[in-house]
Order: sequence, then structure tokens, then C-alpha cells
Amino acid sequence: MSNYRQLTQTEIEIFEKNVCWAEDWQRVLVDEDFKPYNFHRVIFYGDIRLGAFNKMVEVTKGFVKHSGINDATLRNVTVGNDCLIEKVGNYINNYTIGNDCYISNICTLETTDDATYGEGSVISVLNEMGDGNVTIFRELNSQLASFMVKYNHDKQLTKTLQQMIEDELRVSRPDRGYIGNNVKIINAKDITNTIIKGDCEISGASRLSECTVMSSMDSPVFIGTGVICENSIICDGCSINNSVKMQDCFVGEACQITNGFTAEASLFFANSFMANGEACAAFCGPFCASHHKSSLLIGGEFSFYNAGSNTNFSNHAYKMGPLHWGTLERGTKTASGSYILMPATIGAFSVCFGKLMHHPDTRNLPFSYLMAYGDDCYLVPGRNITTVGLYRDIKKWPKRDKRSKLSKKSIINFDWLSPFTVGEIIEGIKVLTALREASGDNVSSYNFHEYVINATSLRKGLKYYDIALRIYMGAVLKRAQKEGFFGRPKSLVGKGRWTDLSGLLLPESEELRIVRDIKNGDIDNIQQLLDRFVEINDHYSDYRWAWSYQMILDYYGLEEITEEDVIHIHEDYIKARRAWIAEIRKDAEKEYAMGDVDKDVLDEFVEKLDHEIDYEN
Repeated sequence: MSNYRQLTQTEIEIFEKNVCWAEDWQRVLVDEDFKPYNFHRVIFYGDIRLGAFNKMVEVTKGFVKHSGINDATLRNVTVGNDCLIEKVGNYINNYTIGNDCYISNICTLETTDDATYGEGSVISVLNEMGDGNVTIFRELNSQLASFMVKYNHDKQLTKTLQQMIEDELRVSRPDRGYIGNNVKIINAKDITNTIIKGDCEISGASRLSECTVMSSMDSPVFIGTGVICENSIICDGCSINNSVKMQDCFVGEACQITNGFTAEASLFFANSFMANGEACAAFCGPFCASHHKSSLLIGGEFSFYNAGSNTNFSNHAYKMGPLHWGTLERGTKTASGSYILMPATIGAFSVCFGKLMHHPDTRNLPFSYLMAYGDDCYLVPGRNITTVGLYRDIKKWPKRDKRSKLSKKSIINFDWLSPFTVGEIIEGIKVLTALREASGDNVSSYNFHEYVINATSLRKGLKYYDIALRIYMGAVLKRAQKEGFFGRPKSLVGKGRWTDLSGLLLPESEELRIVRDIKNGDIDNIQQLLDRFVEINDHYSDYRWAWSYQMILDYYGLEEITEEDVIHIHEDYIKARRAWIAEIRKDAEKEYAMGDVDKDVLDEFVEKLDHEIDYEN
């Protein structure tokens, strides 16, 4: 904090010689080391605080200017040390500017009365005509947003959460807008009621109004040409560029939104990429991607999702090609609560080329394909377990997490086989087994609600599901031995049903415990709630073992797991893993035979598969 002093008469004379003017020079206070020489054609109104201006500022590579202020009108402004502010067309009003900032060729930078900085607005996702179910503010993450949406029907819980957020905002909302250290703002038009944290670059933006930009040294934010952003939060490491128009949105860490994308009342969380298309009332959880101009994400909840072209909910079974973005999906839900099944689905979903089917039972056939021939919809259960696309997704998602270690607010669990997904597989096996028992083995197809399952598809589905179960049991057993909690679980937490809070995999019992603790006051502020999510994630291995131990006993018909059982389970694991890799190899060779990829691409992929045996023990 600078120790400010009054200007000397000599300094005032130098100011006036350089065509500077003040409404009242007595209200212009300066740093102890202040020198007035680098101020030209500056007008001061109200209370002004100026730091020391001694350094050179690099305005572009190899081009430096001396810090100072030129051609600007300032009213009630504090400017930190060594800033360069020039060519302000209108004025800077009611702002605090940090150290080492470069602000040039802007129109207006202003804080008005009752500024919210984009925090506290209640928007409606999943249902664009709804009353609102998510409050956007800077501490929001994908877990909290998912929790708000899921329990929006619980009025007591919703009211308590809203009060907790209001309490948070009451103590954290500043009196006026501020700009952090090392911020660069050039060629921008209007910036109103916006907080811009350190190391952010804004170049050519058209308008920022009622926004908070959570930039930082290790995760800077870039906002580029033609961007219009209103009433929104932008988190660390984001890039918003090329005429994006965004209103009432939350953009989580390391997201990219570009190329004319438009968004309204939508949420985008960790590592999402949006270009060309449109989103309205969309909940885009971690790793959502949309590339196409004709894509519309509306009224749905997505996670690990790649939107296709020319339809609201389409996708491509991308495989080995160099443009592969992946189609691994873990949560795609519509406003009505029905689920959507795409070509590469982990979750439990149901759709037939845009025609939604409202059958909860379809949730229990994960990793499935759904295809239409004429008026018929064919369900291929478990098919995606053995595809090149899924294999590539499993490998690539952790590598594509571009967030810094200090800006990972949203929790992401990358396990493709977990109590959440394996629990759905077990239910899927029950569904397929019941269908076969009801109709027998001597039929060509089975009817499952409005879907047709060919007999060969049903048998293969059971085979693929069983492969996944044995891979999961062997892998989790290895981890339990390595992490030192092998044996009967010490706690029963985790034994029941599991859920997914947009990246956080957790026992449903723990989720319900959060609900109870909020209602009874054991969780009484937002930070405690966020800490609870972290605590649950930290205990994931313990909870997973409690669930998996019982599952292993049930699968093998055991009373307890002995050393002999461990050997047997590990042998099953190796056999299942090799069968899985063999099926993926077949899928790759089939794609090559269709002429979709070059021989060198196939050879490179097969070489990776050959190294999978390195991970067996």
C-alpha cells in the first residue's frame, strides 16, 4: 500500500506545462517517489491516487515506452506503479488499476452504482424458460452447479444455498471495479463494472459489462477481437476470442470459446472448447467440445461430450483419425430428465436421431450404440467398450487437462471404470439376461421398449460387459494392495449406489449427507461446501474399495478374498484385458480396411496396443 502525499507546487506547474488539468489539485495524491514528467494531456476529476512511474513498458515485442499517462481523462481513479495509460477516448471513472499495466486506445473504463461484476445472477440451465436454478459467482465449480441443478426442487435447500452465496458476495464484493497487476488492455471499446485480475490480456474486445475475469500469473486469460461479454464470470486460463457473444454465463478454468460462438444462460466447465455454434440454457461439464456452426446445445446437461454437426444432439464415432476429439460421454441429460445415448456413451442414455424415449430402464445399458434404420431403432449394448474411440479417450483426457495446479476448482475423476459406471454395467447385465430368459436363445432379435436388439448383439453385449467387470475388479484389487487397504473394508461408506456430480464420482450416501448437513446447519458457508466436495474426492479410493470388495464377493461367490482368490482374479484380469485389446485391434483393422486411415497410422496405433502388456502386473 503506497504512502501518498500532496503534489508540490513545482509538480503542479510541470503538470500544467504538459497540458494537464485537475478539478482540484489538492485531491490528486501521489506516491512518495512520484515524478510528474511523463504525463501529457491528462485531465483529473475527483479523488486521484498515482503510484511511481519509473520503468519502461514493452508495448509490443522490441518496442518500449516510458510508463506514464497520456491523452486520458480520469475521475476517482487509483493507478499503481509503472503503468502506461494512453489514448483513452472517453474516460476512466471509479476504478483501481494495479501495477505494471498497459492500457491503450480504449473508449470507456467505468464502475457505476450498484455494480455486481456478474456475480449473484440466477440463471436457468436445462430449461431456458425456467425460474432459475444456478447462481453464478466466482467460486462456482462444476460440482456446486450440478448440485444446485439436481436439488432445485428442494426449496429449503435452495433457499439455504442462496443465502450462503449472498453471504459470500456481501463480504467479497469490492466497492468499485479494479484491474490487477500486469494487465494489458488495448484497442477495446467499453469496459463497465468489470473486475479484471492480474496478467489478463484484452485485445480488441467490443464490450465487457458486469463481468469478473479470474486471471492469474500461472493461468492468464485472453479476451480478443470483437468479444461482447455481459453479466458473466470467466475463470483462470480461458481464451475468449473472435467475435464471441456471451450473456449470463459462467466459463470455467482453461476453456476456449471462439469463432463467433454465442451463448446465453449457460455454464462451461474445465477444458471445454466451443466454436462457431450456439448454446442456450446448456450445462457443459468438463471436456465438452462443439466445433460446428450448425450445432446448438440447448436445455441439456453434458460432460466429456463432443457435439456433432447439424443437429441438437449428434455425434461421430471418431476413431484413429488425426482430427479425433473424442466422444467419451459421462452425462448428457435433457430438461425433461430423459437421458441421451450417443455412439460413445459411458452414462445411461436414450435417443434415436433426435426422438427422445422416456424409459428410465435404458439408463442401464451403458457404453452402447443406438442406430436407426427406417422407422426402427437398433440398440447395440456394450459395443463401445471395445472401440478405438473409447481407448483413445481413456488415454487422452488426462493429458488434455490444461489447467494449472493452482486453478483446479472443478474436480475431475478420469476413471472410465468406476463404481458409477460399473454399477450401470451390472444393471445392464441384469437387463440383457432377463431379456434372454424371457424370450429364449432361439430368436433372431429381442424387443426392449421401442428398441430392437439383435441376438448376436445381445450375446456380444454380455461378453463385453463381463470383460469390463473383470478388468475393473483386477485393476481395483491391484490398487487396493498397492495403497495398503487390502482386506475387508473398515467402513461401509461407498457400498450403495454411486452418482456423478459433473466430474466428481461419489457414493449417493455422501451426496445425501451433504444435503442433510446444509439443512441442519453443519455446513453453513460456501467454502465448507466446496471443502466437502474435496474431502469426498480425497476418500475416493476408500469408498471405491468398500463398493468393489462386496462386488468381487458377489461376482465370484466368495465369503472373503483369500490369497488364492487374488491370484485367480488377477489371471481373469489379464485374460479379460488381452481380450479387450484384441477386440480394439480388430476395430482398428476394420477401420483401416474401410480406407479411413493410412497404414502408418494403423501401425502406430497397433504398436501402442502391443505395449499394453506392460501394464498387466
